[in-house]
Amino acid sequence: MADEKIEWTGTPSQMQNLGWFIACVLLVPIPWAIWRWIVTRNTVYTLTDQRLSIRRGVFTRVTEDLELYRVRDTRLEQTFFERMFGLGEVILFTSDASTPEIHLPWLKNAESLRESVRRLSEARRDAKRVRTLESGNGGFDDAGGHDALD
Repeated sequence: MADEKIEWTGTPSQMQNLGWFIACVLLVPIPWAIWRWIVTRNTVYTLTDQRLSIRRGVFTRVTEDLELYRVRDTRLEQTFFERMFGLGEVILFTSDASTPEIHLPWLKNAESLRESVRRLSEARRDAKRVRTLESGNGGFDDAGGHDALD
């Protein structure tokens, strides 16, 4: 990521743990709430002009990268509760075989992040000269490849 420009970095909101925090006051031991806080805090999303990097893990760290030119579509979902706190979930639909959908839940300013991903993925496809073709059966193919026709 040395030659990439970081566009956004964020973590999920601790609001996702609100139920656990309340349960810890009433029923569950406090260490469970602390653990949930640590897990959430150790999930970091980094959006650059070329890729989305997702780093997760407390003891064992896993980092996933999604090249932005593979993003086909985006969706924003917000429950009533999330809207009350200015949060939302961004869902990315990709051409990546290992992760066809990526969910980024409980994010602040999710709508602007979604728009940034859309803009950056289009710019990345233009830079790499990659075009997406839809076949008649709803499947996708990157330009240069071939879909089987039914």
